[in-house]
Amino acid sequence: MAVLVSQRCLHHALREAVARCPECGQFFCRECITEHDDRVICAACLQRVAVQKTAHRRRFGPLLRVVAAGGGLLVAWVFFFILGRLLVNIPPEYHEGTVWQRELEDLQNPP
Repeated sequence: MAVLVSQRCLHHALREAVARCPECGQFFCRECITEHDDRVICAACLQRVAVQKTAHRRRFGPLLRVVAAGGGLLVAWVFFFILGRLLVNIPPEYHEGTVWQRELEDLQNPP
């Protein structure tokens, strides 16, 4: 800690340093540092870390979009296939409209 007291900010020579960047080892004032992943880091190192993380994410991005689109199409196909099978298995009386007429006649003429 004694070393930190005598240090000045790398970018602001008149300001006292309050932290040392763990990535580059330079001293910085409060305005030049930020907290990232529970540690204090300078803006230049933060930008370098952020670029590395986004580059890693982009590598599988297009593949994940294709897999998600294919999965969506598969789910839609299964849904409409099952719906079609259910509609095909409905008895013909429902299609011809005679079921409701028969039930209406049964209600009007009780046994």
